[in-house]
Amino acid sequence: MLYDICRQAVLLFSAALLASSCAENVKPNLPSLAAKSEAGTATEAKTVAKTEEKKSKKPADDDEAEAEGKPNPALLDPSLAKDEAPDKFKAKFLTTKGEFVIEVTRDWAPNGADRFYNLVKIGYFKDVAFFRNIEGFMVQFGLNGDPKVNAKWSAANIKDDRVKESNKPGYITFAQASSPNSRSTQFFINFGDNSRLDRDRFAPFGKVIEGMDIVNSLYNGYGESAPQGRGPEQGRLKEEGNAYLKKSFPKLDYIKRVSIID
Repeated sequence: MLYDICRQAVLLFSAALLASSCAENVKPNLPSLAAKSEAGTATEAKTVAKTEEKKSKKPADDDEAEAEGKPNPALLDPSLAKDEAPDKFKAKFLTTKGEFVIEVTRDWAPNGADRFYNLVKIGYFKDVAFFRNIEGFMVQFGLNGDPKVNAKWSAANIKDDRVKESNKPGYITFAQASSPNSRSTQFFINFGDNSRLDRDRFAPFGKVIEGMDIVNSLYNGYGESAPQGRGPEQGRLKEEGNAYLKKSFPKLDYIKRVSIID
């Protein structure tokens, strides 16, 4: 009984720490449309030109950018990653432990689904670590292995979504700071029933539908992040990237790639 009480206390403490996993605030920009009139023909022509210019700046999918032999430009410019996600889609995670698939339902959390969809499309999740893994609670990921990418995305926050679903086992949710509208690129997958998080703005946007055994097998020997635990210090991970992890936490598992599937 004493063990159960202690274990529950640890899980509650870890849930409180989840709210301090990331912290930044910037609002996304939205494009505008132009008007027309006989006197405004020149203005219309300029507007069309600007629209075409914006289209030319829109980043290709990760596969297209990769075919050109260069990284997707949106990795260093979050304003280019603003596509709307489909109503439902599946994403396959290829990891160092195997594959798992999540199904995203946009209606559950539209802003969150759009952000995740865009991160997948631009190839953000290549060589990204599962850096915080607390048995019975959740596994967290989303800080990029490249410090330059972290510097650009750390302040690219999205607005909160209303919580429609609960943080049940296998459901995926954004990590966030205690302040509103502080979601960026960090996520967690619930191991247990974490419905207590629902009241704190943690809005699930999808769930694991295949390979939960792979998620459960991800390395958890480092546990909680420093300084509360033995795991990686998130500040150093942001600033030093995977070089810090590979040297100091060699047993961590990684996402090799995430892709949209039918």
